[in-house]
Order: sequence, then structure tokens, then C-alpha cells
Amino acid sequence: MENVSQHRKDFDTMVEALNNLNSRGYSGNLKLRANFLEETEKQLILYPENFKVVESYRFEGITDPADNAVVYAIESIDGDFKGVLVNAYGVYADQASSELIKKLEIEHQH
Repeated sequence: MENVSQHRKDFDTMVEALNNLNSRGYSGNLKLRANFLEETEKQLILYPENFKVVESYRFEGITDPADNAVVYAIESIDGDFKGVLVNAYGVYADQASSELIKKLEIEHQH
């Protein structure tokens, strides 16, 4: 698989994935907005053309489908920022632009 980090692992829980990513410098906490990703502490906005999805992990809730989520390891194109976006399945379809959804879905496939 090309474009997949050498650090790629299978994690049993979302917490394990988040801890591993954080230990590797993915410390920013990104939120999904209509047309961009936002890191509020650093007051950073990343539009689809300004970031890449480096890794992604899908987690499925055992007892509750509402617990399904994808964890994205995101880097800015300029390399100055590393962060994580946690998104429940299907939630972004209601609030994000088609360009942003396409970026996350296409890069999640790698």
C-alpha cells in the first residue's frame, strides 16, 4: 500500500490510536467545519488544499452503532502542523462541504 505511513498499525481501541498518534507529534485537535478543519487552540484553519490525510483508522462500536468513528492523522502541506480529526460515521455529510468530504473519503481509502 503506498501513501500509508510506516507507523501504520491495527489498534483495538480509538484511545490506543489517539495515544500513539499523539506520541508521534499529532497533538492538534481538529474540528470539522463546513469548508475547513479548525484547530481552535492554535487558531489554525486548514482548507482541503492545505492538508493531507497521512493515516486513518476506522473503529466500529461493538454494542452501539453510534460509537462508529474514523480517526484521521492530518498534516498541513507545509509540514508545520500535525493533528487528529475524530469523526463519527456519516456525521460530516450533514455539515461539511462536498470538497471537504471528498478529500477525507479519498485519502481515507489509502
